Amino acid sequence: MAETVRPGQWNVLELSSFQLETIETFRAPIAACLNVTQNHLDRHHTFENYVNAKARLFETQDRDDLAILNADDPVCASFAKRTPAKTEWFNASSTFLKGDVIHLEGSALLNVHDLRLRGRHNYENVMAAALIAINAGSERSQIANAAATFAPVEHRLEFVGSTRGVGYYNDSKATSVDATLKAIGAFDGGLWIILGGKDKDSDYTVLREPLHAKARAALLIGSAASKIAKHLGDAVPIIPCGTLAAAIDQAARAAAPGDTVLLAPACASFDQFDSYEHRGRVFKELVNALAEGPR
Repeated sequence: MAETVRPGQWNVLELSSFQLETIETFRAPIAACLNVTQNHLDRHHTFENYVNAKARLFETQDRDDLAILNADDPVCASFAKRTPAKTEWFNASSTFLKGDVIHLEGSALLNVHDLRLRGRHNYENVMAAALIAINAGSERSQIANAAATFAPVEHRLEFVGSTRGVGYYNDSKATSVDATLKAIGAFDGGLWIILGGKDKDSDYTVLREPLHAKARAALLIGSAASKIAKHLGDAVPIIPCGTLAAAIDQAARAAAPGDTVLLAPACASFDQFDSYEHRGRVFKELVNALAEGPR
């Protein structure tokens, strides 16, 4: 990417805790944090270490910079005390969701039904992106149009298709428990959720309540399956499947019209796949094969 940078050009970077933990001179004129929940504890060992790595993004700013933070997330809110930059908030008085309408700096920007994205977390993403864009010099009309025409990104709550009245969604990017919680929250119920992969020292017990409320069953794959089953207990019917192909086959046989099969694994992919993208592609291939012949 560095080879394509030009003077006066804005560059948008998504930076992981792995990258941020070692920065010294890197400085972001506009830095944003959407939320911080437990993740990558297999590398950072403690949540405090993980938070400190994320905080480096804001600690290296200066007084002329801007920090955009989620007022509803306690860890995000704490970063305001760790940066010399000015702070603007979403989920707060000026930029917020009221009913179905996103407000930017106090006035209506667009209705969430105009978006091609689903889920409260995606509405928060739009609020943060809108604050970034308006501070980078974009016009409100440009922001609203960009948000309304933005297509869901591959492997992130991506609608794959519908077969025999059952919808299939690929959220292979949901490699943490928090991402899976957000995926579950985007649906009303009738879920056949595929969970599992390589564990990242995660606590899956927080999935118990939302799965009890919304899921028909949890289809477990990969090396973390036994741990997930233990953490979920009797909150939801458990179906050990082992592989993604077996999970798709099981769901296709059991799901009824109106149900949804959701791949939102809450785990890394590296036990059975090269990456979350590889896992998502295989999921889509298996779903598309369902539409081509009898199950």
